[in-house]
Amino acid sequence: MDADTRTRAAIEEHWQASERGDNETEHAIYAVDGVLDYPQSGERFQGRAAIAAQRGGHPASRHFTVLRITGGGDLWVCECIITYDGAPSYSVSIMEFAGGHVAHETQVLRRPLRRARMAGSARRADAGPDHRQGLTGAKAVWRPRASRSSRRSGIDLYHHEADLRPY
Repeated sequence: MDADTRTRAAIEEHWQASERGDNETEHAIYAVDGVLDYPQSGERFQGRAAIAAQRGGHPASRHFTVLRITGGGDLWVCECIITYDGAPSYSVSIMEFAGGHVAHETQVLRRPLRRARMAGSARRADAGPDHRQGLTGAKAVWRPRASRSSRRSGIDLYHHEADLRPY
């Protein structure tokens, strides 16, 4: 088994352990002196024990749906939906590995934006026809998800929840 295959398996096990509430296995991926940053709140946790304590003390019911894991070598990115007490948040987790463990993780969480907040002019001209067409009877809940074109441009597009599916 090559290094990338082992790393991907470790990341998958991390998220599976997170879902089942297995605190020890969830945090085994982190280096003893690993760092976890949440840039949206400015929080930083240093050390595996501090990371585990922060997550273990979370009072909410948590669930994890991995949408995509991509990467290679020492840099990996996970896109997930993390649900806290029934409220979904889109998460992008950037994991930097050293010596087979996560030395640094940056996790960015974002709750879904309300459609009413988006001005009509905010829609990109090259985004194509209105992506809501043909969704008759679909549940009108919006979740953030970058399209392939927006990943290149850095502009977020918003899609219907029917588009949120594991890759």
